[in-house]
Amino acid sequence: MEQGTGVDVNAPTLAGFVMQNTKDKDLVILMQAIALSCKQISTAVKRAGIAQLYGLAGEMNSTGDDQKKLDVMSNDIMINALRNSGVCSVLVSEEDEEPIIVPEGMQGKYCVAFDPLDGSSNIDCNVSVGTIFGVYEKKEGSTGTTADILRCGDDMLCAGYCVYSSAVELVFAFKGGGVHCFCLDPSIGEFINSRVMKFPEGGGKKIFSCNEGNSEKWDQPIKDCVAAFKIGEKPYAARYTGSMVADIHRTLLYGGIFMYPADKKSPKGKLRILYEGFPMAMLIEQCGGIASTGLFNGSFGRILDVVPQHIHDRCPIIMGGERDVVFFYDFYKKAGFTVPKS
Repeated sequence: MEQGTGVDVNAPTLAGFVMQNTKDKDLVILMQAIALSCKQISTAVKRAGIAQLYGLAGEMNSTGDDQKKLDVMSNDIMINALRNSGVCSVLVSEEDEEPIIVPEGMQGKYCVAFDPLDGSSNIDCNVSVGTIFGVYEKKEGSTGTTADILRCGDDMLCAGYCVYSSAVELVFAFKGGGVHCFCLDPSIGEFINSRVMKFPEGGGKKIFSCNEGNSEKWDQPIKDCVAAFKIGEKPYAARYTGSMVADIHRTLLYGGIFMYPADKKSPKGKLRILYEGFPMAMLIEQCGGIASTGLFNGSFGRILDVVPQHIHDRCPIIMGGERDVVFFYDFYKKAGFTVPKS
């Protein structure tokens, strides 16, 4: 800390952190492009009311959701930054039906899947939204194809999200490493490493997060589990915003469980694997939690082991602290299912 200024002159920036841990200049360039995109999107979110960016753009995205004006702008920001970075080959966005193949003369070794503005259905009422991303390395000898990114989550090199709220925080991890939070310092325009993320000791607060409006379509063990959350001397608190970034950020910091399970209407769940399930699963696991599909195709498995069949494929999501996911498993065990060992 510089004496008398309150400024830590040695605080590591995102770029410095990536370089120190990888010595990979291309990865530094990639993360700088993502960070720039997040700063631009953050500014657009803050100015949405003034700049008339609330409301629908009049189109649907690749997965059938109505596009907001900010969805379209955020997507353009991400694509332009990543395509022009010189280090990417394949881009997959929630907002585009087909993958974006970077022209050969501009290609690099990375493939990025991203949701440019997660939770955008909440943007008009000023609820926290965010950006989610997962990064793969192009297969050896590949010229950049969809096959480079249609892989299991365990093949990701790194993943993260940025949450736009009272502060702008980018949460990021390399495969097998710690999960670090970088806070945007508006005075210098840089993301500064502010803390290491880890699930609270003992599981933390008892919070469950799910859309109970779908409960009639759930399996009976899930109904029983959610009912059990609500009873007892100290029942769980219910917290659900409809913005995955906000709900997962809270879960990582406070503890609890986030659920978007398969149901009778959506047997694969609602959330997309490549740019929602995989990045969040990596962060959850590396913070000491469990990221499960729940009961999916007749068995339970890790989200990171799923192999997507197409770029907008979906999978059910049950993720959170070990205490709470094991509690969830117990209701399936009572119903006669074989569940993972804790």
